[in-house]
Amino acid sequence: MNKHSVHQLILEKLQADLEVAQRAAQTAYETATHEENIAENKYDTLGLEASYLAAGQAKRVEEIRQSLVLCQNLTLRPYDEQQGIQVGTLLGLEDDEGRQQWLFLGPDAAGLKVYLVGQLITVITPRSPLGKSLLGKFEGDEVEIVVAGTRQQFAVTEVV
Repeated sequence: MNKHSVHQLILEKLQADLEVAQRAAQTAYETATHEENIAENKYDTLGLEASYLAAGQAKRVEEIRQSLVLCQNLTLRPYDEQQGIQVGTLLGLEDDEGRQQWLFLGPDAAGLKVYLVGQLITVITPRSPLGKSLLGKFEGDEVEIVVAGTRQQFAVTEVV
């Protein structure tokens, strides 16, 4: 696995998501401000609903833009054997049932998924329970988190 390739895929995905969100926000704004959507009586709420949608779309655009900027400003460093897992680390995990997954510990964009050579890689952040538990860990270490009352254990199998 190459974390520079993963980072580039994340940036490309965020850029594409931003473009889609901007188009959706523009369409919602145009719908909200179109003359046909002016309320004719107190029960005519199409314009109001469209304005709520436009506000939500604008917020989503700003969230993606912020994620993109944070990820663009991320300086990828080689894995440091002294510090362990840090933001910008690509790592493999295995749960106690033998299922493996690849994660990229990013500054933002939690939940974003990209594929590199057919392998799914999920972005997590230090704000998540798993991300917080992984900080400072090393290859071979185990981490344990409790989610909704269920204890989950993972072994760090590979660190890039």
